[in-house]
Amino acid sequence: MTGLILRFLLSAAALGLTSRIVPGIRADGFGPLLVTALILGVLNAVIRPVLLLLTLPFNILTLGLFTFVVNAAMLGAAAFVVRGFHIEGVLPALLGAVVLALVSGVLNWLVRDRKEDRD
Repeated sequence: MTGLILRFLLSAAALGLTSRIVPGIRADGFGPLLVTALILGVLNAVIRPVLLLLTLPFNILTLGLFTFVVNAAMLGAAAFVVRGFHIEGVLPALLGAVVLALVSGVLNWLVRDRKEDRD
């Protein structure tokens, strides 16, 4: 349970860093970041697999790069639902999806690395 909460907080932190790095993405505070992380987690768990299956031919043709478009769509959908988290267009959503993937990956790697050091 602690790991789930930690991953959730890391997702919110990654969204915060992404909103600071990418022009065109902004959050009005930490509250909207927490809600966006929750909504994005639900969207990624429920809708993203269906979208990836439906867009499989495009993913094959682009050697997997179309996944960033699906990730940008999930980020845009979360921004559409949450008040206080804004994305101002398609390009910020695409760049935000890339930056969010990188930042989340690094943060999760750092946390996983530290947990292994304690064991």
